[in-house]
Amino acid sequence: MAARAVHGTLESLGLAEAPRDRPLTYPGAWPKASVLLDGDELRPLDRLAHPARTPVVAVGSNASPAQLRHKMAESAIASPIPMVRARVTGLDVGVSAHISRHGYVSASPVSAPRTARELFVIWLDAEQLATIDATEPNYDRVLLPAPHFGVELENGEPLLEAFAYVNHHGVLHDGRGAPRAHPGQHALIGELLAGSAALRELFGETPEEFCARARADARRCERGTRLFAEENMVTVSGLEHLRVR
Repeated sequence: MAARAVHGTLESLGLAEAPRDRPLTYPGAWPKASVLLDGDELRPLDRLAHPARTPVVAVGSNASPAQLRHKMAESAIASPIPMVRARVTGLDVGVSAHISRHGYVSASPVSAPRTARELFVIWLDAEQLATIDATEPNYDRVLLPAPHFGVELENGEPLLEAFAYVNHHGVLHDGRGAPRAHPGQHALIGELLAGSAALRELFGETPEEFCARARADARRCERGTRLFAEENMVTVSGLEHLRVR
């Protein structure tokens, strides 16, 4: 993965829309290269590894600069966040078995021993890490132990340790018991509504109706999350053993 210099505002780079504001855009637009998120701007990085910070593999909207900016702004945090492209082995991107209060069904990592994905590692200082932890109430941050999981920065440098957020509701399966892939929000919600009359009764007939009803009613989101389990749509991510008990 060759690095390319990026510099500009989120608006000028087409990265200003946060999924929490427009849920059907989830997981949001990701940068084309490793960058430093500095307020409303992306700047080139002077290095890829940041040993004084905690590296977290982002599989969903935490790789969206607009979403990260929004989360940091809510906690009045202005310090920059390095976002580094990486090759991650042992993980794939599944679908969390819960409905977010922001109106989308988010991504969650799943165990996939023979899979390699290009994802982002976000490097967080202690204050930023606490903020991200607080915005992930349906997830547990877990250590991805080597050699079962590999995280290699775009310059080929391997990380000795990295973290990821694992959904504690489990993940949705593909109808055959394996974790289903996340095809993007509009397609995913359309598939879920088509497959469940009870879900349509709760959230309407279209992805647009789904998002509007979810954003308007936290209890409806909770009911929909329970419905996933009641309709036997949920399986394990394969990462549950990594959670601290």
